[in-house]
Amino acid sequence: MKITSLALSTLLLITATVQAQTAAPAKPAAPAVKLPPQPPDVPAQKFGPDGKVNPGFAASHEKFVAIAKEGKAQLVFLGDSITAGWAGAGKEVWAKAFSAYSPANFGIGGDRTQHVLWRIQNGELDGSIKPKACVLMIGTNNSATDTAEGIAKGVTAIVETIRAKQPQAKILLLAVFPRGSKPDGQLNPQNDKLKQVNAIISKLDDGKNIFYLDIGPKFPLIDGKLDKAVMPDFLHLSPAGYQIWADAISPKVAELMK
Repeated sequence: MKITSLALSTLLLITATVQAQTAAPAKPAAPAVKLPPQPPDVPAQKFGPDGKVNPGFAASHEKFVAIAKEGKAQLVFLGDSITAGWAGAGKEVWAKAFSAYSPANFGIGGDRTQHVLWRIQNGELDGSIKPKACVLMIGTNNSATDTAEGIAKGVTAIVETIRAKQPQAKILLLAVFPRGSKPDGQLNPQNDKLKQVNAIISKLDDGKNIFYLDIGPKFPLIDGKLDKAVMPDFLHLSPAGYQIWADAISPKVAELMK
């Protein structure tokens, strides 16, 4: 049977269309690199699943090192995403509560104790910076994998490093904030572990250079559950949550900044 030119053209067009609509087979995902364990009291950079240093972590660290070299900051906040959130949901509260103290926010999302320890051992407390006070709150990201004793060792190592690098700075050591489970904010086993951490690190308070403060009870509970209006995801703070934080520490910060 003869195939006309028109029929042949139509057949070729249909074949090309079908081929174009057929998705190319997906490339297999590169296997994740198995990373060595990171003890909470041993300084370490933050790595991604590809085994390379997390680029966001590296960029934030370099920015903080540059701030330290400038030497203008008199009040330094150190921590994870909850601290970093002062630049987000807490921005207006921060400006009203702390701007008079030439503050610097050295918070990085996802940081654990070992990451903060590495950062302050690698430039964030070096250079011209000479803060009068440092506010530290860290440890919640360790709570799923590390023991309470291990987390407390990490916090202790950070406090000792701050004291060694900035002996003139008073340290306001905050208890790790409470955290709840989704979807209802019920306090969970990780929160119980953090209570143990807080009990251990509270003993670092020497009444002279290190001052421990637990503001966890300031965050309201409703039938044993964290208030979503204050902690929308039962971990990070809303503007109302940052207002609670600022109100709770402002008197002590003012005292330490004299």
